[in-house]
Amino acid sequence: MKTYKELYQAGEIEFEAIDDYSYEWGMSEDERTLAQYLGLNAEEEDAWVSIGEDALRELLDKGKKRY
Repeated sequence: MKTYKELYQAGEIEFEAIDDYSYEWGMSEDERTLAQYLGLNAEEEDAWVSIGEDALRELLDKGKKRY
């Protein structure tokens, strides 16, 4: 199953879907951290927590597939 990050970078979902994925993680019994569940690396997680969603989007967009 693809992570949020993989789906977003492939252009299969919008950035805002992160809210749905975060909610699903919170309602699940998944033992992974939220960052692991979303597929985020340490730099991306830190940017999201320390700076905000715009910083995370910028980092994820760098890895987005261009067609």
